[in-house]
Amino acid sequence: MRWTQTFIHTLRQDPSDAEVVSHRLMTRAALISKVAAGIYNYLPLGLRSMSKLQAIIREEMERAGSAELAMPAIQPAELWQESGRWFEYGPELLRMNDRHERDFCFGPTHEEVITDMVRRTVTSYRQLPVNLFQIQTKFRDEIRPRFGLMRGREFVMKDAYTFHADAEDLDKAYRAMEKAYCRIFERCGLGYTQVEADTGNIGGSESHEFMVLADTGEDAILSCPDCHYGANVEKAEAGPVPSAPDWPLDRSDRPKSVHTPEMRTVEEVATFLGISPAHLIKTLIFETDEDFVAVLIRGDLEVNEIKLKNELGCTHLQLASEAKIEEITGGSQGFSGPVGLEGVRIVSDPSVMALEVAATGANAADAHLIGVEPGRDFEPSMVVEIRLATAGDPCPSCGKDLVEKRGIEVGHIFKLGTKYSEKMDCRFQDADGNDQPMIMGCYGLGVGRTVAAAVEQNHDDKGIIWPLPLAPFEVVLVVLNADKPAVVEAADSLYVQLIEAGIDVLFDDRPERPGVKFNDMDLIGFPVRVVLGGRGLEAGEVEVSLRSDGEKRATPIAQMVPAVQALLVQLRSQ
Repeated sequence: MRWTQTFIHTLRQDPSDAEVVSHRLMTRAALISKVAAGIYNYLPLGLRSMSKLQAIIREEMERAGSAELAMPAIQPAELWQESGRWFEYGPELLRMNDRHERDFCFGPTHEEVITDMVRRTVTSYRQLPVNLFQIQTKFRDEIRPRFGLMRGREFVMKDAYTFHADAEDLDKAYRAMEKAYCRIFERCGLGYTQVEADTGNIGGSESHEFMVLADTGEDAILSCPDCHYGANVEKAEAGPVPSAPDWPLDRSDRPKSVHTPEMRTVEEVATFLGISPAHLIKTLIFETDEDFVAVLIRGDLEVNEIKLKNELGCTHLQLASEAKIEEITGGSQGFSGPVGLEGVRIVSDPSVMALEVAATGANAADAHLIGVEPGRDFEPSMVVEIRLATAGDPCPSCGKDLVEKRGIEVGHIFKLGTKYSEKMDCRFQDADGNDQPMIMGCYGLGVGRTVAAAVEQNHDDKGIIWPLPLAPFEVVLVVLNADKPAVVEAADSLYVQLIEAGIDVLFDDRPERPGVKFNDMDLIGFPVRVVLGGRGLEAGEVEVSLRSDGEKRATPIAQMVPAVQALLVQLRSQ
């Protein structure tokens, strides 16, 4: 491909709304352009990178036994109503009406459609398992789309679905997909990790995320360097927390109220009372779908809202307003406590119940209680593990300290079980003639997010440094002195030689200044660069270099193709 025959218009300035490296560089390097908030054009260079990733995905999905199909982007409301997600999914689901006022949505995912298709076709255990995938445009109406392709509203995704007669067969497919995902990211040349994850609103019994590691990653990952345990912070477990130090104050038969004027934070109250933050019972009032819940956690710990939401079995969870807190507890925000609290469920983390003596809010303005004994002065309705694991906590597997890394979620796989097949009556007859719900799995991979994550992981202050498998072109041939016919003719000959050798090359044949061309080469980040100018032609040489190291290699023109091939082999072996 010649530069003058494609559509590549780089930018010198960063876009004003770019917050992360990939958004900035992909826009400047003419990979994407913004249409509306969270909606982008995939320009020729960007589409080539996406297409290369999709080719890898297709090869690995087929290797894992999955067959490709294509499902519609627009889905009828009836299917989502059957599964119960029409209202559960929330405002991220883009709803619309056709000319007959029938309800539809722009699919953010395809569990309902694939389940409907399979239930119409598969009736016997002899037809199972089923393993299907597609690569398709999705839409989720994010409240705050940002970060370019990282958190867009319209995006390209690979989603796969499997249907099974039993849990053992599901596990076999799940492990095959795990391996396929690992091969995909390894073939892309990306540093990644696999971690345990929460199933979210997709549902299911087991789930893993695949994270591309990057300092700019949105997600925090906790992992153990010794036993290789890993999970995102929403899912991460930790070993037992250290016990609170001995209670430093006098103990009494009942809690004692202490005036704590305008002291709302754990640190302020602990310092004022002369106790450790671990002695405080932090009480948070949450609003759910149906009621309000008082949640107790030790003062030096934090609540994991995902765990709490799962334990409560609710779809809506948020901290209550200050007005509602006063109405429920009788005290202002920052002074809530479980003692004497009525008319609200109390949910406690085990760390609270392990305290012999504690302090907590008194449910009155500017007052706390000291000498509170869990089990004597209050009794929670539920005691469940809801603390947020953090770096330095003991690993739940081996006890070593967990460490935190940053990652970008690019893939997510789930064991769905019978969540959708039960609700949508997707059933089969087993070998004994009994009617059974199919057991399902689903497996998502963000195509645009993976390309953007590659940029986040591979760049410098000049631009992108593409891993070879995802580069829009592997090689760029740059002609300098394009006003000299002899140089242009020689460059044309080199271009033909590269094409005939089967090399993926872009020919920069623009009549631009050398500085402009070199800046563009650095910005776009083609892995291998071949430069021919007037002086080089006179010397019978071209300049060959790698974007990754910038080392210039003077190469005889006759040896140009073998030299480029050798560098490509070197890059593929890294």
